Amino acid sequence: MRGTSGASLAAAQERFEPVLRDAGEGALALGEQLFAVVGALDSSGALRRTLSDPSLPGEAKAGVVGQVLAGFDGRVVDLVSGLVRSRWSADKDLTDAVERLGVDAVLASAEARDALPTVEDELFRVTRALQGQREARQVLSDPTTAAERRAAVVDALLAGKSDPVTLVLARRATTSLRGRRFVASLLAVGDAIAERRRRLVAVVTTATVLTQEQTDRLGALLERSYGRAVQLNVTVDPAVVGGLRIQVGADVVDSTVLSRLAGARRRLAG
Repeated sequence: MRGTSGASLAAAQERFEPVLRDAGEGALALGEQLFAVVGALDSSGALRRTLSDPSLPGEAKAGVVGQVLAGFDGRVVDLVSGLVRSRWSADKDLTDAVERLGVDAVLASAEARDALPTVEDELFRVTRALQGQREARQVLSDPTTAAERRAAVVDALLAGKSDPVTLVLARRATTSLRGRRFVASLLAVGDAIAERRRRLVAVVTTATVLTQEQTDRLGALLERSYGRAVQLNVTVDPAVVGGLRIQVGADVVDSTVLSRLAGARRRLAG
């Protein structure tokens, strides 16, 4: 989100952080309640439009929040009440902001017990494990498939062998698609983790396994380029033939043989 919406989210995150620190591991429950708020907003266009309507007084909208969220944790009610007092470029931006704050809360619960690196690694391993499983990826991203079936696929991948926060986030990525694909949702969570750890994530695709020396050299190069710590998530994909594909946020450097061949074909065709 940009502009007004981005500023509103950033301000809400700043206000919410002390609450999350005080909550510790209990922040997980706050996150799950915020996800429930997202579900309510997604299922009711009228509610979503009312709460994001800039022509309505903020206190009136906060009053609606108090009625709708009766029985919720007071910290969640206060947070959402503050959100609806802010200005949003579009009603969907409000829902997206609540969702992001829910993700922040769930991640904060893992951070409170020093499990954030574990969650980050496990989520990346899921995306990597799905590379060769086209049918599983399709099921996990298919809104016409029953949510229970999609969740069962995630459970088969993770249950009993992952951090509870990993399971919560992975199950949500498939049961609440919100117009996104499963892997894309996990990668977005990975970006949120990196931001929380004040690191950038570089997704590296290579035809062969990199040596430790190559990995260290690449990491150092990227850290010098971006001026901050970089987390390398390396995937081996023989289909790239040779070279590397590196993506850091919106920046993509593709030096693979496959990319060069495609470029040559485009030049010939032109």
